[in-house]
This record gives sequence, structure tokens and C-alpha cells, in this order.
Amino acid sequence: MAKNLSNLRAPKKANTGRKRVAGYGIRHGQDLDARHKGQGSRTGSSLMRGFEGGQMPLHRRLPKRGFTNIFRTEYTVVNLDRIVEHIADLKVTEIGLDDYKKLAWPRARRR
Repeated sequence: MAKNLSNLRAPKKANTGRKRVAGYGIRHGQDLDARHKGQGSRTGSSLMRGFEGGQMPLHRRLPKRGFTNIFRTEYTVVNLDRIVEHIADLKVTEIGLDDYKKLAWPRARRR
């Protein structure tokens, strides 16, 4: 049969719709997750981070290591070239601890 504009047809399955995989009205793919029973299917369900279904969570099974020393002394490292930069405009040949504390160091912590 000769093909012309009066008898053109679409190929097979060209006009069929996409198959619905999940949903209430069709059985392919069974049910949505909300239909299955369980804790996660209920509305408003949210579990805490690390919850393992009642099993002891991993972060509680592992031992704690070390401690935080609240009396720790924190030191600030100041290189000599930074000191030279700050005192170059002051024209000072020596600098003591008191002179060092008077300078406004942005990263120095005074305790």
C-alpha cells in the first residue's frame, strides 16, 4: 500500500501513555511507602539522627576517647618578621614584653 498524506499512521505504541509505577489506583509497583505499615509511614514521623530502630546507636556503642582540658594555656605564635613590621615605624631597637603587650596585635590573646 502506498503511503501518502491520507493514510499516514503513527508507529505502534507511539500514542500510549507512560505507565504509572506507584499510586493508589494501580497495582504496578505495589503501594506507595505511605501505605505500608510502620513507624516511618505515619504522618509527622521524624526520627532522631543516628536512630537504629531501637538498637544501641553507633555513637553510643563506641568508647569516648580523651578529654578537654579546661585549664589549657593557649599560645599565639608571632614570628620575628611580624614584630619587625610593627616596630619599624616606631624606630625602636629593642622591644620588651611590656612594649609587645602595648602593640595592638590582631591575633594575640592576652590572659
